[in-house]
Amino acid sequence: MSKISAIIEARMTSTRLPGKHMLLANGKPMIGYLIDRLKQVPSLDEIIMATTINNADEPLVDLAKTNGISYFRGSENNVMSRVIGAAESVNSEIIVGITGDCPVIDPIIIEQAIQTFIHNTCDYVNNAYIPGYPGGMNVQVYSLVSLKESHRMTNDPLDYEHVTSHILRNPLIFQPIYMVAPLNLYWPELSLELDEKSDYDLLKKVIENFKGELFSCKDVIDLLHLHPEWVGINHHINRKGFE
Repeated sequence: MSKISAIIEARMTSTRLPGKHMLLANGKPMIGYLIDRLKQVPSLDEIIMATTINNADEPLVDLAKTNGISYFRGSENNVMSRVIGAAESVNSEIIVGITGDCPVIDPIIIEQAIQTFIHNTCDYVNNAYIPGYPGGMNVQVYSLVSLKESHRMTNDPLDYEHVTSHILRNPLIFQPIYMVAPLNLYWPELSLELDEKSDYDLLKKVIENFKGELFSCKDVIDLLHLHPEWVGINHHINRKGFE
């Protein structure tokens, strides 16, 4: 059976909100909630914090140790090579790619993406290419073999930075499956990503509302229908395209 690992791409030197991963909600760092959620995904064999060799990222390494997960330190700009190194460090064959700015990602959605990859003939599963799920529920599943092949085929710095952009541009080489959000989770305009201070303000409200209980994407959607004024907190932010 192939080893399946979630690889968290994270660094402390974000241009929009430096140190965002260590911002607190209910006394816990935001990225700590992501780790907790990944631990609820049944098919994962390992969780790896893939951060950089910069001294600024020492808190992420300490957090990984505290939470009992693996960590790998690599290039800041060549995130593709960092993810490859992280997977190789634990002999993982299937990568579940998660960015560190998804603290409330739904473990059920991650498990669905893994099962989709395992039970179909494909090189790549992506649930954000076709807009549907709220931002911050983004997950990708692909093989280490495919990522290494992609790395060999490109020398574009943007591909190195965005990990799977070369795979995404070449569906005739890397066979994709694009997950489509069910109607009860369809809200593509909603952002639950942690990019800016207003995102933190919204996510903190959501997390503290549930008082430590594990909640789903559907729970968040139901909550925000009850509090439509909360949706406006970060609605003005211009998001980067899917990476």
